[in-house]
Amino acid sequence: MSERDKLDESLAAEYALGTLQGGARIRFQRRMLNEAQLAERVFRWESLLAGMDNHLIPVKPPDVIWKRISLALPARNKVTPQRRFLPWLAAAGISIAVLVSAYLYREPALTPLTVLDNAQRTGQWVVSTNSHQDRISLFPLGQVNVEPDRSLQLWLIPAGKAPVSLGLVNSEATSDFALNGLNPLNNASIAISLEPKGGSPTGLPTGPILFSSKL
Repeated sequence: MSERDKLDESLAAEYALGTLQGGARIRFQRRMLNEAQLAERVFRWESLLAGMDNHLIPVKPPDVIWKRISLALPARNKVTPQRRFLPWLAAAGISIAVLVSAYLYREPALTPLTVLDNAQRTGQWVVSTNSHQDRISLFPLGQVNVEPDRSLQLWLIPAGKAPVSLGLVNSEATSDFALNGLNPLNNASIAISLEPKGGSPTGLPTGPILFSSKL
């Protein structure tokens, strides 16, 4: 992945999360009108993040809250469309066409499982699985520097059992791992440890745990 691709991937993630704001967001939206691949990246991130709150139970606010919101809103005024809005409508049509095209050719959606945190509780990796739950995908949200004589290794830790190595982690790009019959949703945890070059020589973590989370 080139430096430009890394930057675009990061911007797409920020756009999907809503943290890309102001002039940067406007410039990014303009680029999406002309770059279908950029729109694809956004769709992939939106699909990835869409399921992260599926476990939340909706809570209906009291009626009095809705009444207060309604009273606080300005009165609705009927606006008559004018010709000066036509360029905006044309731009919106182009945007929709680009996004629909990206949607039709997007990669199969992954379901996010968790975000791996470091000791400072800062999310660094998005962990996702496919619809069959037989593979795990690990995407870095930021740069992770690893010394040349060290490797990052991913571990799945089933409840009450010893850690199982899933393989070495690429700190600069998405890493995919086969689960080989392991169930990632069965009260397991997942972690990344710092190991000697090539991975743990014992089959179990030997170095410090840098990132971890429950699934």
